[in-house]
Amino acid sequence: MRILHSLIQGMGPDLIILHGFLGLGDNWKSHGKKLAETGYRVHLVDQRNHGRSFWDDEFSYELLTVDLINYMDHHDIEKAIFLGHSMGGKTVMHFACAYPERCAKLIVADIAPRYYPPHHQHIIDGLQSLTPADLGSRSEADKALARQFDEVGLRAFLLKNLYRQTPDTLAFRFNLDVLSNNLDMIGEPLSGTEQYPGPTLFLRGEYSEYVVEADHAVIQAHFPLAQIATVSAAGHWLHAENPEGFQNELLAFLKQG
Repeated sequence: MRILHSLIQGMGPDLIILHGFLGLGDNWKSHGKKLAETGYRVHLVDQRNHGRSFWDDEFSYELLTVDLINYMDHHDIEKAIFLGHSMGGKTVMHFACAYPERCAKLIVADIAPRYYPPHHQHIIDGLQSLTPADLGSRSEADKALARQFDEVGLRAFLLKNLYRQTPDTLAFRFNLDVLSNNLDMIGEPLSGTEQYPGPTLFLRGEYSEYVVEADHAVIQAHFPLAQIATVSAAGHWLHAENPEGFQNELLAFLKQG
């Protein structure tokens, strides 16, 4: 059995954090440290085909959910709090509905249980246009990415995935081929019958269009106890753009009985 890679910080109730598409657990290191300091055992998990976790040709939310069960069993975790951002939010929603007895609380960051059309193709195309010569060093990779993407934040996010594959070349940790072949499934909705009856918080960025007022009804249908809060002065990357506001909303929810 293959077990997901993770960085574990702190002691206390288990809190499992899942990154988004093309991300990795390390993206959440600063938040993990703060949560660990408040009394949680924080697991920064790399999902399959991401980070240091295993690669596999199969990629679906059903399998991502099974990966989490295997991870929990491997680490003797009976029940955990789950936090997921974007694609990771989709994963934890599926998990909570499939295994409500293993989910103590659920936090979903800037994603709803509805369908989202594929919208990462330009990133995939840009990454696939890179050649080995573009990846000789981090600075060369940044220059190559700058020809594809104007956004400095996006380039920094992608560069976080680089590692030295050989003495002369770098490579990305994500499995680009498999992820590019499965773009359609990233935005899949929950089925009409799936429901998690436990405490749930949906956090949205003030400037983000991923979770809008029209989504509240479908959120409540699947998560009847859901609270919905807005992190001010932030878009889809709410945890990075307003980390203090994100932490405040998160900790207030975690402190609720």
